[in-house]
Amino acid sequence: MAKVPAMKLNDGGKIPRLGLGVWQVPNDQAAASVKEALAAGYRSVDTAAIYGNEAGVGEGLRAAGVARKDLYITTKLWNDRHGYDEAHKAMDESLEKLGLAYVDLYLIHWPVAGSTKFVDAWKAMTEMKEDGRARSIGVSNFTQANLERLLDASGVTPAVNQVELHPGFTQQALRAFHAKHGIATESWSPLAQGGVAKDKVILDLARKHGKSPAQVTLRWHLQNDLIVIPKSVTPARIRENIDVFDFELSAADMAAIDGIKEGVRLGPDPETFGK
Repeated sequence: MAKVPAMKLNDGGKIPRLGLGVWQVPNDQAAASVKEALAAGYRSVDTAAIYGNEAGVGEGLRAAGVARKDLYITTKLWNDRHGYDEAHKAMDESLEKLGLAYVDLYLIHWPVAGSTKFVDAWKAMTEMKEDGRARSIGVSNFTQANLERLLDASGVTPAVNQVELHPGFTQQALRAFHAKHGIATESWSPLAQGGVAKDKVILDLARKHGKSPAQVTLRWHLQNDLIVIPKSVTPARIRENIDVFDFELSAADMAAIDGIKEGVRLGPDPETFGK
């Protein structure tokens, strides 16, 4: 069973460097995926209110029999709950569905273009951290401008910003801003929605290392000091995605992946999302 190393966050907490993402996993399949992942050595699971599978995730956590202290559970606040009171209610609803007393990381899922109401939600989230419902708080899909607005308004730095990030969409400028402020970068869609399996550079490196294109790509994320949450409902793929701690990419390998031509976002643009 693989053992996943952890990264220390700016609030003193520690997050596993690799976890299971459950976006687009139906609620009735989530329990089986979570149970399979925990059996394979995963200890981090990333869900969200909008995914509609928090109850299934909670069922899988209970079925796996892993001690709560050894788990790292992330969920997220959806865009229609950005008010102060609504954020508090949304957290309580998520905890009830998950069957947990607290989550390890609570994120604002998206900024709403043209709105600054996320500042009110952030105030509520700082209180959740104080009262123990969230061990750490952060954001997702925030641009540098969004982060600056949050920092200016609250003085409280997010522990994590979870953003679309993969070879060909590397978010270099945003990562530099994160590094300056001690914000951990977490990659969603780390395999470019399966696109890495078609890239010649990654295919060549997969053959060189005797690994799959996904494993090579996940290794690239890890060696770039990123947190990564690949999603799968296939047991063999779930196990494959965590089997990435027995090899390393060389500096030349890393440079080759870094050199993949920068493309476009595969997901929504935070500058326009929610308008």
